[in-house]
Amino acid sequence: MRVCGSVAVLSLFCVLSESILPPSKEDLGQISVQGEKYLDKQIENAITGVKEMKSVMEKSGEDHKKLLTVLEKTKQQKEEALKTAQEMETKLEEEEEVCNDTIKVLWEECKPCLKNTCIKFYSRTCSSGSGLVGRQLEEVLNRTSPFSIWINGENIDTLTKEDQQQSREFQDLEERYSEVADGVDGIFRDSMQVFDQMRSFHHPFFASPFGSPGVLGRTRVYRSLIEEPHFRGFQSMFQPMMDMARNVFGSLGPYTGSDGDLGFNPSGDGSANEDVVITKPFGNNRMTCREIRRNSAGCIKLKEECGKCKAIQHIDCSGKKPLEGPVKEQLERALERAEGFTQEYNRLLRKFEEEMFNTSRLLDMFNKQFGWVSTLANNTQTKDGFFQVKTILSRSSEDSKEPSDTNVSVQLFDVPPMTFTVPGDIPWSDPKFSEVVAQEALDRYKQTTVVAK
Repeated sequence: MRVCGSVAVLSLFCVLSESILPPSKEDLGQISVQGEKYLDKQIENAITGVKEMKSVMEKSGEDHKKLLTVLEKTKQQKEEALKTAQEMETKLEEEEEVCNDTIKVLWEECKPCLKNTCIKFYSRTCSSGSGLVGRQLEEVLNRTSPFSIWINGENIDTLTKEDQQQSREFQDLEERYSEVADGVDGIFRDSMQVFDQMRSFHHPFFASPFGSPGVLGRTRVYRSLIEEPHFRGFQSMFQPMMDMARNVFGSLGPYTGSDGDLGFNPSGDGSANEDVVITKPFGNNRMTCREIRRNSAGCIKLKEECGKCKAIQHIDCSGKKPLEGPVKEQLERALERAEGFTQEYNRLLRKFEEEMFNTSRLLDMFNKQFGWVSTLANNTQTKDGFFQVKTILSRSSEDSKEPSDTNVSVQLFDVPPMTFTVPGDIPWSDPKFSEVVAQEALDRYKQTTVVAK
């Protein structure tokens, strides 16, 4: 009985010793080797993921080229139509000079009527700013041709301003697109460099997710966005611009093709509403109080309310009625075409912006999951490998039924040593232990690179 009891105590001591005594140097080396093999697979998977990320950008590039072709064609058509409208307006102004004195008298009586009528309708709905609107309209009318109020002359100015704004936005989009493309190329190139290192240093079995090794040549230096402190993701590069574009184009008029109706229409119910103004003389269009303050030229649509303004439309200049002749018809057709191409160009810009916003969201998903591997490009390779388990310390638990946790200290890549705890139900002798430790170390490494952003 004593012998049996002694054997039982010895067996229990052996079991406890296995969980309490630290592993030998050889054990630590073996755990490190197994952990590094596990990390090899994670790196290989990440490099494959970066390749998919590159493929997404390449597909986007193909769509981008097609869209650029359509944008350029639409821009040319828009500018041609706008140029024709400006030429026709000049011809009308030349015909106007024949009866300049008569028109001047009518125009000087028309302008105050337009101003007062506009302020009246604006004040019925908008809570403030009528004085500003009146002053702005007066400035517009002082530099406007009398004929312009009957040929949508203010539209030419608006379309010209919008053309300039669209050009600026397109240039901004192109610059941001190039930054995203260069950023993805940088991640891809760095990841291929990691593959080169893994394959040439001590991992000759490392499978290539890129095809032939020849693609690893470097012909261009790319700026690594993800390692820059200000970088917060590809999608964040487009969000502020989308918000700005909505604000800018929402104030330019109905030619943007946007959902926000941008005409001018106050209702006479006197309700204070800074969002929508509805007015009978403006037909079915709508314009917010804020938009009227930004573009008081919309008040010219009130010309039907003023008799002297209406008289300009039918004026006879030495037997000619400029506003009833072929020049006016040509101008209106050119304006209609310019407005149509402006809407189409804006729609294409919004499509470009939306596609890049969606693509950047997908790129961020890939980058968060796999982009970390590109940060290993400058990692120092040593003969001991890139993953070493330094110490493992297990302590006995006060509760014999609950295994104690294990404190582990590891070195991964070039970052400072990490120390963390592994649940006690996974002893260091368990083959799964090396994978758990390696994954925890990798997760902590990611937190200091792209994933943390």
